Amino acid sequence: MLEQFSPDLQFIIVIVILAVLFLAVFLNNKKNKKKHYGRKNRNFRRNFYDKKQNKKED
Repeated sequence: MLEQFSPDLQFIIVIVILAVLFLAVFLNNKKNKKKHYGRKNRNFRRNFYDKKQNKKED
């Protein structure tokens, strides 16, 4: 696929592709961290019982 380009240009293309992939992974990781931020600080037991109480009231 890259045989039509000179070896120097092939090297540059590979570096650019790797940089784009790295950027995509970095941005996805940042989005996931933002989405799950504060998960450690939640009290799941209290939330579970609160939801259970709300279902009983309904």
